[in-house]
Amino acid sequence: MTRARLFGSLCGLVFFLNLARIVFAPLLDVFIAEFGIGEATAGLIATLVWIGSASLRLPTGWLLTKFSRHRLVVASGLLLAVASAATATAVTPRQLMIGAFAMGIASGVYFVAANPLLSELYPERVGHVLGIHGAATQLAAVVAAPLVTVALLFDWRLSLWTIAVGAAATTVYTWIAARRTEMPRAGREDRAFLAGALSERRVILTALVITGGAVFVWQGIFNFYDLYMQSKGLSREASGAMLTVVFASGVPAFYFGGNLADRLPHVPYLLGIVATFAGCILALTAAEGLFALAVVSAVIGFVVHALFPATDTYVLGALPDSTRASAYAVFSSVWMLTQSVGSSAVGELLEAGYTYNAVFNGAAVCLLASVGLLAAFDRVGGFVE
Repeated sequence: MTRARLFGSLCGLVFFLNLARIVFAPLLDVFIAEFGIGEATAGLIATLVWIGSASLRLPTGWLLTKFSRHRLVVASGLLLAVASAATATAVTPRQLMIGAFAMGIASGVYFVAANPLLSELYPERVGHVLGIHGAATQLAAVVAAPLVTVALLFDWRLSLWTIAVGAAATTVYTWIAARRTEMPRAGREDRAFLAGALSERRVILTALVITGGAVFVWQGIFNFYDLYMQSKGLSREASGAMLTVVFASGVPAFYFGGNLADRLPHVPYLLGIVATFAGCILALTAAEGLFALAVVSAVIGFVVHALFPATDTYVLGALPDSTRASAYAVFSSVWMLTQSVGSSAVGELLEAGYTYNAVFNGAAVCLLASVGLLAAFDRVGGFVE
């Protein structure tokens, strides 16, 4: 029961941590109007959240060899509460940037510490708990735009104050729940960060090789999804609704994707998700009309979001207690970096004169070709299960 309470508190805390990463996107036009900045500066504010999320993942892995997981989880919640409150009081673009970066750091610290903790709290149901935890994460993406819409009826800063208060409350509850829970002893021998990560390089490389291309492509598609829908003739409102459909379908995807990861062979399952995702991209470029695009958006959102709990389940399940936090921190850092450059690559290709369909179809074909090669490699025992 105490572990269940701790798990519930973590689901509440991760909701606000991911909300902090998503909430800046619907606020960009507000920042442009209120602070007199251009689109490039506004875009940089949103980018700094994700840079912050990636920046301290490796150092957090080292800190986990010195401090317990739940202490760093609590520290991330406190940082989010303080950073959100400070950002809500910003009066200059520089203050917004610093606040956004700090809010991103909080999420990065959290995920590197919390995911290994969850896998050790429920070692027999790793995919199941990561799926539920991921669904709470994804729910924040669905709520972000409506939250900002409501806040704008009064003051846009209320959206950030909501995150600050929510983070503070859930952090306090997490600390109380953690003190009443007997923590697993797994991971207490993980005291050599570099050596631990190097010893598990095959697991790290396997996960990166199989899923790195897919998350790279997804970041590129996701960031241009609204504009792509408009290029297909949808209105701005309908285009935004399609992106909401993608996010909303990700909520059940985390749950079901995590549960399937507990039951299916990991490498074939991951390859199957990547191949299906590639097929969904081809269907997306072929689809026309509101109904067809809505259906494909729901399917592609479900498939790609199932990849995240499946990947974490594989990595965390394959890593032994003695190296789990160190190796996962390295994997998480590189994986985040791989994702972050996807949108830049797509933007460069679009500016070079390639159409959306040409870029997306080319990406899908490359993914399918890679799946074929990787499946053949797996058949000869090349990957770690």
